[in-house]
Amino acid sequence: MTGGSLPANVKRTSALRRVPPLGEMRFRSECGSEGDVCAFELPRNASPITVESPTGRMMAIAPGDAFLATPGFRESRRWAVGGIPEGGLVPGDEYWVLSDCGVVGELISHSSLEMGHFGRVRYLGGVCARFGETLNIRQFAVTGAPETDRNTPVYLILGTSSEVGKTTAGVAILRALRQKGHTTVVALKATGTSSFMEIARYLDFGAMQAFDCIDFGLPTTYPVGRGGISEFFMNALDYCLHLSAEALVVECAGDPFVANAPEFLTCLRTRCSNPKIILAAADALGAMGAKCALAEIGLAISLITGPCTDTVAMRERTQALCGIPAINLARGPNSFALT
Repeated sequence: MTGGSLPANVKRTSALRRVPPLGEMRFRSECGSEGDVCAFELPRNASPITVESPTGRMMAIAPGDAFLATPGFRESRRWAVGGIPEGGLVPGDEYWVLSDCGVVGELISHSSLEMGHFGRVRYLGGVCARFGETLNIRQFAVTGAPETDRNTPVYLILGTSSEVGKTTAGVAILRALRQKGHTTVVALKATGTSSFMEIARYLDFGAMQAFDCIDFGLPTTYPVGRGGISEFFMNALDYCLHLSAEALVVECAGDPFVANAPEFLTCLRTRCSNPKIILAAADALGAMGAKCALAEIGLAISLITGPCTDTVAMRERTQALCGIPAINLARGPNSFALT
């Protein structure tokens, strides 16, 4: 296999949402690196899979379909773990779709939970630009932030684990800011795996702009301990904090220790000395542990929410153990007041 052509309407995943329409395109047989625009094929004897399209809808990849996605890394306690082997993806070899945004790589482990995107696909090659270079999502990252730092207030959403209501809390904060009269609020999903569907929720509820790692040139912020990640985070923060906005709502993935969250929190503390931190916690002990972990890097939680506030008894226990106000933000922005 030396390469081939692809139609202009070839399916593409949301990890490539910033790549403009390319018309009819060609791919060539070369190893695939992180962020490259690459062609894959779902084998004809496979079951269909579902991935996120650039618009955020879930899109079926049928057996025999070619589609565009990107090599990348994924680390998750609940889903799949994998990455790019040394030397990159090899044309003709099979790899796994590690996330529904279209991150593809060598599988290390996975949970028993059902994942619609999880399937083995064949790597065809890298998609070439007009003048022969392989396209990469870094080429389409945002650029040109204004030079003036506006000292924008930051509202940081953290969790004690996945699926504890971080996005729900972030949207509640956004709604409260909007009700308070803020018309220009920016949202940033700072760490973890890209999901256009998640940042689109912020847009739905009135965010002026919403960003995640794709917008700054990486398919995910994994693996933990990767080189250059602090510079990546500082670039993302600088861009968002230089925009003409009245507030920045930042959501961190997972917990304070995953997806290079410690590096991000350090960068945030450097750029913003007093962010308002909202913690979404599964239980009171998790909230107490997060409070201690954040205190070690000089950050203090302003508010606790999440499943640990689902009942009056749980909320009161959380508040008593942590000494921090605890409110269930799932009830909407009217359940608390911003200060």
